Amino acid sequence: MRSDARLAIAMRRCQKPERFLYKKVDYFMSFVAGSSPDQHQEQSKTFRAAPKGLSGRVAVPGDKSISHRSLMFSALAVGESRVEGLLEGEDVLATAAALRAMGARIERDDKGVWHIEGVGVGGLLQPQQALEMGNSGTSTRLLMGLLASHDLTATFTGDASLSKRPMGRVTEPLSRMGAEFMASPGGRLPLTMRGAVPAVPIEYRLPVASAQVKSAILLAGLNTPGITRVIEPEATRDHSERMLRGFGADLTVEKDSAGARIISVRGEAELRPQNIIVPGDPSSAAFPMVAALIVPGSDVVITGIGINDTRIGIVKLLRAMGGDIEMLNIRDAGGEPVADLHVRHSQLHGVENDPADVPSMVDEFPVAFIAAAMAKGRSVFRGLEELRVKESDRISVMAQGLRLIGVQVEETEDGLIIDGTGGEALPGGGPITTHLDHRIAMSFAVAGLASKNGVTIDDMRPVETSFPGFVGLLNQIGAGVGA
Repeated sequence: MRSDARLAIAMRRCQKPERFLYKKVDYFMSFVAGSSPDQHQEQSKTFRAAPKGLSGRVAVPGDKSISHRSLMFSALAVGESRVEGLLEGEDVLATAAALRAMGARIERDDKGVWHIEGVGVGGLLQPQQALEMGNSGTSTRLLMGLLASHDLTATFTGDASLSKRPMGRVTEPLSRMGAEFMASPGGRLPLTMRGAVPAVPIEYRLPVASAQVKSAILLAGLNTPGITRVIEPEATRDHSERMLRGFGADLTVEKDSAGARIISVRGEAELRPQNIIVPGDPSSAAFPMVAALIVPGSDVVITGIGINDTRIGIVKLLRAMGGDIEMLNIRDAGGEPVADLHVRHSQLHGVENDPADVPSMVDEFPVAFIAAAMAKGRSVFRGLEELRVKESDRISVMAQGLRLIGVQVEETEDGLIIDGTGGEALPGGGPITTHLDHRIAMSFAVAGLASKNGVTIDDMRPVETSFPGFVGLLNQIGAGVGA
């Protein structure tokens, strides 16, 4: 089935819009303006030492990277896909809303299973309004790739944090394929793009390790005649490759003589619908994991976590610091390796990270800094330039926050040097300014559980982007955080 038939399918679906359950993505814009969509929910919260240590079994939300991709690839298949365990955070819901605005039918049933009826590769429709991305860089960059080989024009907008993030690393290769972009100064949002049909296949060597850039190019290649190639000198998370092959794309992965990965996808693909089980997000698991390691008396099991080799750098780093982390019940779920993580309180020691491992834990460094703050001796983190262009400048913001709660820290151009307490409780303090960055908020919440005087965080609402129910999960294992 080619474009005309898919277009007809999509048009019929748009004539009968279904109810779509999601929190409004303009949630974020409300607190940029200083108001709250839920006036009863306080913005700041203080996290204090866990009274009896942490214990029990918990499950974290579904993997964010896999959740985004499961929606996008399902929307490009012909037929209905089912997704269990989808992360229902604001970022992923922004992706769902955008895809629905372009003709895909997306529904959630009363058992929490998501049903996506796709329109086929090339079948997405012209959106009638700007695509509001909230705080989600992943949604924005991957959707740009997806739309780069569609005959439509789309405008992307986002909250104050996302609008500061540069998009040039994605628009540059997509422009080579024929897409056109009109961006705000600095290559930022708001941004309007015009897709190219037919797009031009390219061979692109990633100048910086980035799964988002790689995935954007591969998504554009799905509707591009010929073979599109991405050369990846440093391996990044490979969920796109795994899932695209599962959906039936003609995709190969090889290595050159220097060890670089060469990912090739043949265009004008026909994707088949799939049943997907989303594993627990290792990036989310990092927060209760570090909490259990640094809070005395803790013994916690975090169930069903994805242990893809490209995602578990945080486990390797924490083990190198002396962390007692055991993988139990290793199994497969939806093509991804999964395990339960048994984590016990440990005496951590300082470590120097290997910059080559940064892609496998790039989002987990903020909470790794908290672990280093509680370790014995000095930790040196290098090769983290990517952290300066995340939701916030995570190197600078974490350095400021660590100093505020009594940690000795030195900021360098590409990382931090942290002198730990040797296991002694952190002094605490605050308020920590999150800059609308969910991982900053959660990292300092974990620090508060191992502090003398508590750690106050100015705004916990950004956590909804990736970890709905975060505070409830901490309380489930005994954190005792007040409402």
